[in-house]
Amino acid sequence: MKSNIYFFAFLLIITLYGCKKGTTFTDFQYTEKPETITCQGLDSKLYKEALYAFEDDIVAFYGKDKPNTTLTQAYYQFLRDANAKRVSYLDIASEHTLKIFEALKNETDLWDPENPNSHLNYNGPLMQCVTTNIHEESLKTTLNALISTNSMSPKLYGAPLMSSYRSILGDKYLATYVAFDLFYANLFNLNKTPQ
Repeated sequence: MKSNIYFFAFLLIITLYGCKKGTTFTDFQYTEKPETITCQGLDSKLYKEALYAFEDDIVAFYGKDKPNTTLTQAYYQFLRDANAKRVSYLDIASEHTLKIFEALKNETDLWDPENPNSHLNYNGPLMQCVTTNIHEESLKTTLNALISTNSMSPKLYGAPLMSSYRSILGDKYLATYVAFDLFYANLFNLNKTPQ
């Protein structure tokens, strides 16, 4: 009898923990795409969806006038606009991306509302995963140095990132940084604009 109570308590804890860490997002459209980032404790499925949706959005946006725009070209144009603070986030974000963002807002470890430079939590699990796994050594070193000295900001990291933008395609950890810090973190600001 006592072992049944322990077993029931164990199942209840597992169920509650699973509910806490699981996402409420269900409209996954990129399940067939290759994995992006894998680190313990992250909602990799949701983050994968967020990255691929962002990439599709920037190709669609920057390819409006140039139908053969590649992902490399779209990243270059997006980074150029982000560094110049000329990104039209509402025009880029698709309806699907905005749904993903609503789910991402529930990821409390992902965001830091007190950060004056970005809403992204630079000391959270996602950024720990990203900073550990970026392939481009110079970008990795720069990012880690900026975070460790509490001077990280999209503006400071923008110049080195822009000079190595071609690395983003082969490095989904770096691409995840771009999507989350330069795009999704800025969607918070859209709620503040008058409709």
